[in-house]
Amino acid sequence: MKFDRPLTKARLIKRYKRFLADVEMADGSVVTVHVANPGAMTGLAEPGSDVWLSRSSNPKRKLAWSWELIEAEGGLACVNTGHPNEIAFEAISAGAIPELAGYDEIRREVKYGTNSRIDLLLAGPDRPTCYVEVKAVTLKQDGAACFPDSVTARGTKHLGDLTERVGLGDRAVMLYLVQRGDCSLFRPAGWIDPVYAAALRRAKAEGVETLCYACRLSLNGIEIDRALPLELGN
Repeated sequence: MKFDRPLTKARLIKRYKRFLADVEMADGSVVTVHVANPGAMTGLAEPGSDVWLSRSSNPKRKLAWSWELIEAEGGLACVNTGHPNEIAFEAISAGAIPELAGYDEIRREVKYGTNSRIDLLLAGPDRPTCYVEVKAVTLKQDGAACFPDSVTARGTKHLGDLTERVGLGDRAVMLYLVQRGDCSLFRPAGWIDPVYAAALRRAKAEGVETLCYACRLSLNGIEIDRALPLELGN
């Protein structure tokens, strides 16, 4: 995934009300920007940090600027949770995720079941339909990428939906995309949301496949880098 245009560097003043942040631009002016991230963003909202912004070309947008990246622990991390679906779509289309290669059709945001929508639906002849749920991972603890960074009833529901598809004979995959390059493995953040962590272990035991890939980030864009091992616990 490439950014549409060059990003603009700024300095973070504060994040507040989840979807807003104030930043100081290079000329000293203070601008309120949109934060496309409903999570806690632990470790990624330190005042004074260098951040990078994108500017919308839509004159009707209330906030012209969006927060994309932050420098954290000497590297870049992406705070915009709107990107992983596009990153996953491009990676699967290019065959960069071997576990999901070989499908003829990839559809996005497909409705299924009762009031559910899957991020990616893969289809091909002579193989079961594959439902892929994509989650952005930004939390890091002791070198591990961890999810979620706040309690997520919605995320737990998604795991239940995937388990149901397995029971119906489909293939179901939980795909975690780590939006930073400094993690060596993946763990569920059970100390934050034990219900989600237990649901993930239960879903895996019932046939939901679990994958985690780290991403390579630059000021130009974000792409799949490498698979990470998983430690799901007991």
